[in-house]
Amino acid sequence: MFGKRQQTAPALAGAPSAAAPAPMRAAEQRPAAVEARRAPPPPPAPADMPRSDEYYQMKSMIFGALIEAIDLSQLAKLDGESAREEIRDIINEIISLKNVVLSIAEQEELLDDICNDVLGYGPLEPLLARDDIADIMVNGAGRTFIETGGKIQLTSIRFRDNAQLMNICQRIVSQVGRRVDESSPICDARLADGSRVNVIAPPLAIDGPALTIRKFKKDKLTLDQLMRFGAISPPGAEILKIIGRVRCNIVISGGTGSGKTTLLNCLTNYIEHDERVITCEDAAELQLQQPHVVRLETRPPNLEGSGAITMRDLVKNCLRMRPERIIVGEVRGPEAFDLLQAMNTGHDGSMGTLHANTPRECLSRIESMITMGGFSLPSKTLREMICSSIDVIIQAQRMRDGSRRITHITEVMGMEGDVIITQDLMVYDILGEDPNGRLIGRHRSTGIGRPRLWERARYFGDEQRLAAALDQLEADGRVDA
Repeated sequence: MFGKRQQTAPALAGAPSAAAPAPMRAAEQRPAAVEARRAPPPPPAPADMPRSDEYYQMKSMIFGALIEAIDLSQLAKLDGESAREEIRDIINEIISLKNVVLSIAEQEELLDDICNDVLGYGPLEPLLARDDIADIMVNGAGRTFIETGGKIQLTSIRFRDNAQLMNICQRIVSQVGRRVDESSPICDARLADGSRVNVIAPPLAIDGPALTIRKFKKDKLTLDQLMRFGAISPPGAEILKIIGRVRCNIVISGGTGSGKTTLLNCLTNYIEHDERVITCEDAAELQLQQPHVVRLETRPPNLEGSGAITMRDLVKNCLRMRPERIIVGEVRGPEAFDLLQAMNTGHDGSMGTLHANTPRECLSRIESMITMGGFSLPSKTLREMICSSIDVIIQAQRMRDGSRRITHITEVMGMEGDVIITQDLMVYDILGEDPNGRLIGRHRSTGIGRPRLWERARYFGDEQRLAAALDQLEADGRVDA
């Protein structure tokens, strides 16, 4: 009846309407997870090819009959799997009654397609099912991009119209008690698996709603996996494990999509299980495995413009909750001042991420964010506070070939006059590229004598591990030179 061309083309948008049955989306595919993000992107699967108009006409007809036959109020009381089975049974009856001729494979595609539109996120479902996708970027109803293997690709996924896309955006954000509409056109939210969602709607988005999803891998990445992917060398990974364990105050710096949150998740693996950890995030996405974790999330204003809870409110409240470590998902503004105070008042081992391109720029941005927050402290006083609070800056970078690398492990040493002094324990050098355009590089020691964190490592009994890791890092640098 219709060819084996799959998913993309116009799809149904949010909740179906009995008056206007809408065409729907393609069948869900579940390709095997691609473990290494830096592997070259796979060729397009058949499911990425558009379907024929005949398919969508047939689906619209079957969908209209489904709406007449089903009791949506009763369907809403069922769990997801039971509701899906109920819909599939009714569609099978409709296909039989209307004498629609379909192969078994075509019928399964149609069933999955309609179920996803009624119960899920429509055309997004097959992309959400893939574990090799890092980002999904929907630029209006007609264009959807993904990032896989470190590269951005245009897909054939599209929505029926902007109304359908807006409906799905509203469905996503309403699940975490938020809203997006003309009066509140910007919204941060999350999916059930922790994937971060940002929506910006008209009139701010001129060409239709823009939806961006930062997907989480189903299996949480570890430092050992990052090491296998080449993001960090084995001795460098050992140094990071020690830094996480010995309660250094850490700021992870990097550009957008450089892997800051992934690295923060990796470092939290080395927090002792008897420590009380409090996390503060705009949209809860950290995946801590410790048993004693309190997760806090900001809240946007209500319809009257009041009731907002900011990141600074959360960080300030943390200090009254007897934390041992405070973890801020992303430092964007004046909460930097409160985080520094927390780091400097007995909450060793606190962590946060920050957008900056170098460790030196990271320090400047912290100072700027505090100043923009209205704090009228002398510049030297601010820098002294930064030096006494932050122990280590870890710099992550997304390279031009799409791979992620940890490029610096930098200690904050202190002040010399009005200047903050830093020293690099490890840096990443680009040596060239292979015939496939992949960058070749090495992590090397900078040859410093004894790091500032040596005494802290000795206090925790890790000085021998630290010495061995630094020696190995230096030896690897000589071999690769």
